[in-house]
Amino acid sequence: MATAKTATTTASRAAAKPSTRLDVPKTYKLFIGGAFPRSESGRVTEVTDARGRFVANVAKASRKDAREAVRAARKAQPGWAGATAYNRGQVLYRVAEVLEGRKAQFVDELQKTEGLTAARAAKQVEAAIDLWVWHAGWTDKIAQIGGNANPVAGPYFNLSVPEPTGVVAIVAPQAQSLLGLTSVVAPALVTGNTVVVVPGGAGLSAISLGEVLATSDLPGGVVNILPGDAAELAPWLAGHADVNALDLTGAGELDWVELEQLAADTLKRVIRPVAGPAPETPQRILALTETKTVWHTKSRL
Repeated sequence: MATAKTATTTASRAAAKPSTRLDVPKTYKLFIGGAFPRSESGRVTEVTDARGRFVANVAKASRKDAREAVRAARKAQPGWAGATAYNRGQVLYRVAEVLEGRKAQFVDELQKTEGLTAARAAKQVEAAIDLWVWHAGWTDKIAQIGGNANPVAGPYFNLSVPEPTGVVAIVAPQAQSLLGLTSVVAPALVTGNTVVVVPGGAGLSAISLGEVLATSDLPGGVVNILPGDAAELAPWLAGHADVNALDLTGAGELDWVELEQLAADTLKRVIRPVAGPAPETPQRILALTETKTVWHTKSRL
């Protein structure tokens, strides 16, 4: 009995003793070339919840960071495009697997930054996971939709096949930050493009998604995430000579006509703004491809 009483007293004292451990707050950095650097400018954005309470600091990308992201995307593009369609599908499916395992973290971040209930946040995370799976399934099928054997007047085979555009700069939707980000990044990856994206919202779930991508066998530089001011970064990406396409899905509040004009100087393909997340269609994937036509003589045997 004395032993049990002593144990109870010790436990009570331990419970009453104030904890001396400090929390380790997370600083959300950039995601460039598979690494998580701070902004070269040293700037951060302070994120607060719906009640104005501090949540986290998020690194704020500069135009120099954007330049480094484009460089990383260009370096990674040939390797990603050269992977087999089946392998790209495996990698995208792996993203869904890792995201599923970290669902609770994303739900918590969306609750804090978007003021959602747990149920609505979970619904958005699940929709994003399903979207990764959907696009993973298209990697080895999109060529059958976008390609064709063309009839020609002559003894030739004439085949058209879709190929990646190259480096795609994206302004992601502001609303439904995780789902909106997935809806514009995943379609670009299907055929072998690499991405530099300015996420919408507070940027917490975007950088957490970068952590998922970094542990999903996705080569470094295939996706680069630049949390920051889209109005500051978008013009530099639109005019960058090493960017091949500009996706303005989330640029509704920006002067997207001016961005189109900047993109025209380097003959970029431009996707105009839409309301909400990007539509879930094969045409969305094909919008970021180019068509290669191959001629081959027929055997005269």
